[in-house]
Amino acid sequence: MDYVHYNSLFSQLTQYNQGMRLILTHENADFDAIASLWAAHRLHPDAQPLLPRRVNRNVSQFLNLYWDAFHYIRPREWKKRRVNRVILVDTHGLNSVRGVVHNPEVFVIDHHTNYERNEGWGYEVEPVGATTTMLVEKIRESGKQLTPEEATLFLLGIHEDTGSLTYDTTNARDITAAAWLVEQGAILSVVRRFLNIPLTVAQRELYDRLQTAVTWIDVKGQTIVFAAAEAPDGFSDEISSIVHRLRDVMSLGGLFVLVRIGQDVQLIARSNNKYVDVAGVAKKMGGGGHSRASAAHIPKSTLADVQSQLLALIPDAVTPIAKVVQLMSYGVQTISANTKVSIAAMRMQRTGHEGFPVVDESAQSLVGLLTRRAVDRAMSHELGNLPVSRVMKAGVVTVRPSDSIDRLQQLMLTEGWGQIPVLPETAVSDDSLPIGIVTRTDLLNHLFQPKPETAVPNMRRLLSEQLDASLWQMVLVISPIADELDFPLYFVGGLVRDLLLGKSPTDLDMVVEGDAIQLAQRLQADYGGEVHAHSRFGTAKWTLETAVWQNIASRNPEAAQICEQPHALLSIDFVTARTEFYTEPTALPTVSQGSIKLDLHRRDFAINTLALRLDGIHLGELLDFYGGQRDLDHGVIRVLHSLSFIDDPTRILRAIRLEQRLGFHLEPRTAELLTNSLNLLDRVTGSRIRHELELSFREPDPVAVFARYEAIDLLRHIHPGLTWQDETAVTYANARQLLQDKVWQAALGGETGVFVYFAIWLLLLPEAVQLGTLDRLMVRKATRQDVEACRMALTAVRALPENAKPSQVEFALRPYQPRVLLVVRAMLEGE
Repeated sequence: MDYVHYNSLFSQLTQYNQGMRLILTHENADFDAIASLWAAHRLHPDAQPLLPRRVNRNVSQFLNLYWDAFHYIRPREWKKRRVNRVILVDTHGLNSVRGVVHNPEVFVIDHHTNYERNEGWGYEVEPVGATTTMLVEKIRESGKQLTPEEATLFLLGIHEDTGSLTYDTTNARDITAAAWLVEQGAILSVVRRFLNIPLTVAQRELYDRLQTAVTWIDVKGQTIVFAAAEAPDGFSDEISSIVHRLRDVMSLGGLFVLVRIGQDVQLIARSNNKYVDVAGVAKKMGGGGHSRASAAHIPKSTLADVQSQLLALIPDAVTPIAKVVQLMSYGVQTISANTKVSIAAMRMQRTGHEGFPVVDESAQSLVGLLTRRAVDRAMSHELGNLPVSRVMKAGVVTVRPSDSIDRLQQLMLTEGWGQIPVLPETAVSDDSLPIGIVTRTDLLNHLFQPKPETAVPNMRRLLSEQLDASLWQMVLVISPIADELDFPLYFVGGLVRDLLLGKSPTDLDMVVEGDAIQLAQRLQADYGGEVHAHSRFGTAKWTLETAVWQNIASRNPEAAQICEQPHALLSIDFVTARTEFYTEPTALPTVSQGSIKLDLHRRDFAINTLALRLDGIHLGELLDFYGGQRDLDHGVIRVLHSLSFIDDPTRILRAIRLEQRLGFHLEPRTAELLTNSLNLLDRVTGSRIRHELELSFREPDPVAVFARYEAIDLLRHIHPGLTWQDETAVTYANARQLLQDKVWQAALGGETGVFVYFAIWLLLLPEAVQLGTLDRLMVRKATRQDVEACRMALTAVRALPENAKPSQVEFALRPYQPRVLLVVRAMLEGE
């Protein structure tokens, strides 16, 4: 043996012992699998791309035409070599390949997220529309350039698995990758050609057999199509293109196809929406895939056996479809057919509604829909005296609470109605009076702002962990009763906001979508206590005496210790969900009963529009109609509409308080609206502004709040001479320290520091400004007298000689109350 031959043999033996790396994918490979195979080879040139034994027909035709552009290894060309490292693309299954060692090092690159991890394997699995997308991103990052043939193959992989970028599993990464491939020279005419391959004669025959065997099933509101057939003799084509043709000609939620070839049965499953997850079914039948496309091979089985197994599994694959009841607003406002258009225009202006269902009051029936567009056109033609029946959309288009969102969407598309009345389930005819309404905005929010699946359990955990024990126990008591009465019940506003921020809730708003008084009275009947109701406002207070807690404890031992706690909840306030409108800027609103959505819409800022549902099985459901969670995540204070500060200028003060308390910032447009509305504070009554200032004094850091008021020039709009000075901040620090002293706390008898801060602020200003501010804020006589007492006490102390005896000081201050003395002490601390 010569040296050269010996050296070559030694090199081969060494390579065999070290092993090699192989890239594999699944059988019946589609374009995503084949494209991923080659893309992985481009990233790892030392790894060999081995084609599977079976590929789809369109893939086979492409490879036959463009074979010279690629260097795949055909199965028949594979020579047994020692393989100890494997890269799997577009699959989690390792097929048997000659030469692969018993426990190879395996790394998976895939976009099918529904899988079980194998111990010791590496994984890179991401929720994109195609595995090719992930690999194309890495090729682009590496700076590699592609040939037009490679770019076309990769684009075929992305387009086929994303339905040409239209499936719900498609995301921005797929689109970006596809765009880059076009830049790299991908030929779109080739993509079109190989994604639309005509069926073969055998495929057409199988297609016809499956069409005649179609069965339609309704599962939890979803239309499921099932078909099973024997393949023609000698059938060797792929089945997925046949399934796609079936799916394309049917309106369905999910499609399950069984085809028996020889002694084996193939399952191919496809889903058209998020409610049908076909991956779980395929997995239980020995296959796999993702939620929208899955398959399984069942060896040595009959169609009848597999069909019975499949039909038993399908219900588990379907999530109950969203229904109108999840979107609708209760308490719809209607308008009489005889109402003048001008009156309707005024109501729309006041409520902000885009339309009203029109009713015939004499027949007590629904007759049409009045839209803002129709009203505006009529008013522009000076037709305000016409009855709305002349300009409305006549006819009856309605839904029931149990109707599917798909039906709602179809009605809006075909009828062109942007608001659809919701009738009771028991309504005999479609023109019955509505109990609610669902709008186009409701539908769009549902379709494009899906809520995370973990929202309910996470919120239940937050409630149980962060609420006071007595309040959480009360939630568990009230929840089933509200559910029994069919009254949706909510925590709203600040409590929900603080829960999501991880803070201890301070506000307690419990809103009832129904009759708050009836709910409180039912709780009283079951557990005792007293109910104080105000029918005019739809509010009720349920007082929780010790006997109430004892009754609760008798039914729930966990509540036994709560009734003995001194800080146990003493009362619960229930408020009926309501809406409001402003007749003019700065005026107090007119309030009427409404839905939870309308109730939240009347609130000040988006972060205060979050609601947590509490009744029955809905406990923990988070409602976010106006982007409150997003604003919490971004630390933003944002008004709901451009007229918010005009409707109620006191929201300006509330915006600054929240901004400083939470460490947030004003959203730019909100900051602009706030600045432009400062002059409206002149028109707000003094008592309302005084109330907002008193709340500002109660903030954890009033200095920061008032410094911000000064920075935006707010105080001058309350009174021209009103300012905030650095000296005031120093004196506030003295006052805060004194207020924390137990001696002073005892002397004040539990009084807060509101008066102390208010008096210090005023007394450091010129006397004319002091008096003008007291008048502007409509300060009560007793408070004015105490401010004057502070001024007199300061004058008396300052008039004393430096060597004054304690008895002289005591005599000078003897007439004054503790809070006056604390003000004087704080102001003299630094002198």
